[in-house]
Amino acid sequence: MRMNFLQTAFVLGSGLLWSGTAAAAASRTPPNSPPVIRAHALAEAPTLDGRVVGDSRWAEVAPVTDFWQTRPYEGQAATQATEVRIGFTATALYIGAVLFDDDPEGIIVSDSRRDAELDETDSFQVIIDGFRDRQNGFVFGTNPAGIQYDGQVIKESGSTSGPGGSSEINLDWDTNWEVVTSKSEIGWSVEMEIPFKSLRYSQTGMQIWGINFQRNIRRNYEEAYWSPLPRQYNLHRISLAGTLEGVSAPTQRNLKITPFMLGNVQDDDALNGTSHGSEFGLDLKYSITPSLTLDATYNTDFAQVEVDEVVVNLDRFSVFLPEKRPFFLENAGQFSVGSSEQVELFFSRRIGISSGGMQIPIDGGLRVSGKLGASTNIGLLHMRSEAKYQEAPQNDFSVLRVSQELQNRSSFGAIYVQRQGDGSFGDIDKDDDYNRTYGIDGRWGIGDKILFTGYAAKTDTEGLNGRTHAFSLRGDYESEKWTNSGSYTEVGDDFNPEVGFLSRSDYRKLGFLSMHRYRPKDLWGLHELRPHISYQGYWDFDGRYESGHVHVDNHWEFKSGMRFDTAVNFLHEDVLEPFDIIDGATVRPGEYNNRELQLNFNSNQGAPLSFDIEARFGGFFSGDKTTLEPAVKYRIGDTFNSELSWNYNDIDLGGPGGDFTINVGVLKLAYSFTPKMSLQALVQYDDRDDSVASNLRFSWLQSASSGLYLVYNEVDLERFGENRRRKEFILKFSHIFDVL
Repeated sequence: MRMNFLQTAFVLGSGLLWSGTAAAAASRTPPNSPPVIRAHALAEAPTLDGRVVGDSRWAEVAPVTDFWQTRPYEGQAATQATEVRIGFTATALYIGAVLFDDDPEGIIVSDSRRDAELDETDSFQVIIDGFRDRQNGFVFGTNPAGIQYDGQVIKESGSTSGPGGSSEINLDWDTNWEVVTSKSEIGWSVEMEIPFKSLRYSQTGMQIWGINFQRNIRRNYEEAYWSPLPRQYNLHRISLAGTLEGVSAPTQRNLKITPFMLGNVQDDDALNGTSHGSEFGLDLKYSITPSLTLDATYNTDFAQVEVDEVVVNLDRFSVFLPEKRPFFLENAGQFSVGSSEQVELFFSRRIGISSGGMQIPIDGGLRVSGKLGASTNIGLLHMRSEAKYQEAPQNDFSVLRVSQELQNRSSFGAIYVQRQGDGSFGDIDKDDDYNRTYGIDGRWGIGDKILFTGYAAKTDTEGLNGRTHAFSLRGDYESEKWTNSGSYTEVGDDFNPEVGFLSRSDYRKLGFLSMHRYRPKDLWGLHELRPHISYQGYWDFDGRYESGHVHVDNHWEFKSGMRFDTAVNFLHEDVLEPFDIIDGATVRPGEYNNRELQLNFNSNQGAPLSFDIEARFGGFFSGDKTTLEPAVKYRIGDTFNSELSWNYNDIDLGGPGGDFTINVGVLKLAYSFTPKMSLQALVQYDDRDDSVASNLRFSWLQSASSGLYLVYNEVDLERFGENRRRKEFILKFSHIFDVL
């Protein structure tokens, strides 16, 4: 590809700005304080074609150039040059990035679907903290295929993945923005256009925001940041972000209305015929202030949402299934109080989904969420669901959440959750058909490495007057080499958060984790070793030791991205009442102590063909269990992705009916015609009821999550005394009208 004079001058000038020799890069050291970038007022918006080089509107904007590795060589300069420029007009923020690469053919692109993971591909991301509260932000990212990757980070985590670590981002938060990428002989480049309407900030006029940039060079297993981060953190560590100055942001006038139309045809053997239906509904979004948003929904439908995957549950406690519905996921972190997937005071899946997994129609609802001032978060939610015969009464759900952010990752807050039914289901009076949850929570950061978190809660339910409390206190210490944590939790026998999630009740729990990170200089191609030990123990309120789990492990992570885990688990269970794992296979009362060998292997996930397996061998209650969970992934370029996984369990409990196997298979297929048009299939097999479930989705996105969806669902059930098949075809179209 030939370059004109302007492009040549741009590239040569860039080379001078970035001291591009290996010697110069090696001699540089990370800055002692977070860096600063200044935005440039643009007289005219850049042409959004992905070509930063040669665009005169970008040529006048001074770039930032220094990026620093956290992986594989922490603190060293990035191996390839990167330039990032920021400009703005009266309506939008523009980010232009040139990602130089001396081996363009080595650039890896693994997916082109919206919100596809960016870990196993060359990628570029930015996080923007519009309030500069050092705790919350929006992430925008892409790869050389030009995908849109956006998400919301609330209550800064930013720890690298691993035992006890968290790296939470709400990828179901979608907003209107555009990105275009371009590849050339110098590498690849990115142009982002982010409307101010899609951002949240505390004031108008001249802004000071938190910001950081991340670049991944997958063939080098390299992860680099503009504002340097220690190895234990990732982009979501907003408190260590740099500073963006000079953006003049307008007063927001934002009103979006998104109506949808839906038609469906269902053929169910149980209904002895075919039924037809159609629906209409709408969502509304209005910016009360630049930092406070009103969302309203009428006749809410989630037909476009991917179905849940089959879970194998081999114990007597509840299984957590994540929320996937977009309306509930925006700002979901603001409503989150409790212990993730164990005790959650508010869990939105209780709205519109019965305990048996059946969808319950939602009439509509309102949500107000965001900030009052610079540091006070509020969340108000009210939803109404219809009565469902033999499933649920008509319910009104209300949530009130307030939290005050303090310095250094600290905060305190309160939450109130209520369900009010109409008494139409079950033997209960309308006045007694209620459930209420009250809670307080807090975080206290000490320095950069120590964080204490905790909550206390109480529920109010007619007829439950015993221990209705729950509380927890947790302390975490995280440095470059060590992760240590300890926690204590109590949950009473009558603690009953009906609009929350509770995996088990009536216990006192003690837990701890200690993990060491070690990076050898030159040993077998290893990148990092992570030996660790963790423990979770449960006692009832009479002091009986109910459950225990000791996990001793080491992660062997290689510079290719391959990983091997070797672990031994020591298990304790004290069962008072018999329970069935499957029909006819009963675990009898008794005290059980077992050992288990656990081996995990992940091949290089950046390769077109990759393989994972988790294997467990050892004792299981009164017998033995072998579990194998292999998965094979294959992709062709960035357009076709496939994954076949299997969950095999061979269990022998001893005695009649105690010897059995469980098999669950999942096949995922995805083809991307463009970054906004894709076809996805999910096929699941479960031999416990000899069922096959298929979900086929075609999506053509116009903006954010609106557009055209074609969905086909089919379920075959064979073990209920008769063959039963259910088929459903759904057509849904939605469009965002930007009124203001």
